[in-house]
Amino acid sequence: MSPIHIIGGGMAGSEAAWQAASLGVPVVLHEMRPQVETFAHQTEGLAELVCSNSFRSDDDESNAVGLLHWEMRYLNGLIMGTADKHSVPAGGALAVDREPFSREVTEKLQAHPLVTVERGEVAGIPPDEWDSVIIATGPLTSPALAEAVRAQTGENALAFFDAIAPIVHFDTVDLSKAWFQSRYDKGDTKEEREAYLNCPMNREQYEAFIDALLAAEKTEFKDWEKDTPYFEGCLPIEVMAERGRETLRFGPMKPVGLTNANDPENKPYAVVQLRRDNSLGTLFNMVGFQTKMKYGAQMEVFRMIPGLEEAGFARLGGIHRNTFINSPTLLDAQMRLRSIPRLRFAGQITGVEGYVESAAMGLLAGRMAASEKLGKPLAPPPNTTAMGALVTHITGGAEAKTFQPMNVNFGLFPPLDDVRGGRRGRKERYAGYTKRAKADIAAWHEDWLGQSPELAASGM
Repeated sequence: MSPIHIIGGGMAGSEAAWQAASLGVPVVLHEMRPQVETFAHQTEGLAELVCSNSFRSDDDESNAVGLLHWEMRYLNGLIMGTADKHSVPAGGALAVDREPFSREVTEKLQAHPLVTVERGEVAGIPPDEWDSVIIATGPLTSPALAEAVRAQTGENALAFFDAIAPIVHFDTVDLSKAWFQSRYDKGDTKEEREAYLNCPMNREQYEAFIDALLAAEKTEFKDWEKDTPYFEGCLPIEVMAERGRETLRFGPMKPVGLTNANDPENKPYAVVQLRRDNSLGTLFNMVGFQTKMKYGAQMEVFRMIPGLEEAGFARLGGIHRNTFINSPTLLDAQMRLRSIPRLRFAGQITGVEGYVESAAMGLLAGRMAASEKLGKPLAPPPNTTAMGALVTHITGGAEAKTFQPMNVNFGLFPPLDDVRGGRRGRKERYAGYTKRAKADIAAWHEDWLGQSPELAASGM
């Protein structure tokens, strides 16, 4: 049997390789690092987390992201299984220690007898003899491959800027000003309820911070980049501040659900939160503080934050160009390129946003490609599930003219049969979505396994 070629060793590519190989289909996983570096990556490891270390909410009863976690665990996802092994406290979220997480994913794939990892760039449309290909090159697709895809599809590639938040060394934070607390004390253990570091600001400090943020020197874009839109879910903080002086105070710096342990009588006007970034608790990520400020300006402005006056930065923020295709126009329900069906796309290049969403699309693409090889075609999951809602959105559910990257959310799900509009409360409605989704993903999976003893024997 000829192998499936998977281009890109990020979340989607790694998950796709694992799924296909687990079904008994050989895989060649192509990763251009370290031969070709990117702005955001720092290692040559597979499934490297380049931005936040958070997989976001792990609540599978009332949150669409948590439901997606549940579905991927149910389907033997490599990314979720490894994330669970390397989780760090994060309140109600799932966050991971990024280096051991990436290391284990890399080791598992390299050790699999049906997976071959090849290092080097695939610079154009893959050769015809590659009869099954998954392009999972993510937000940092190499220019050569992006240009080849653009030329083949006849579409102008869509792109936006994705910003990276700084990481602070914990031992440089002033704990006489900052305190540990998750918003609304969320979490089942003391460690979870104290997963975030909080730095308070009074009104005067906040106003001075906004002034400095607006005046700071920013990264200059090339002429061809100037009209590229940002993804609304990952805006640089200075862009948010430009929209209004109170925007940050109602966004990542909102003071609600928190009580200053160092000064409980005075409610902060604004709060900067930092989330634990590794198992040792030595690194903390500045939550929601993606930025395009130049490095010197970042250190000057961020050290205005109470508690961070002497902050040492393990990594400063940055910004990079993020490329994705107009999937609703270009892809069929099997995530194949309509003009070249041997090519599938998966991950962020398809217009899903987020680690988990990317891995989920890799999981589907890997299973679909392997099933096709085995002569047991796999239909997409029903759109009542988190995975099904996402793949339906990118392969035709979204409006092609206004298509933008999308996180999983309950707005992508069809209404419950017994409720329309606001006749049921949000909490009850979300619980209904998750209950239905879990039953439907199980039924979809069992139906597929029931097609043949070989599939059932795979342990998937």
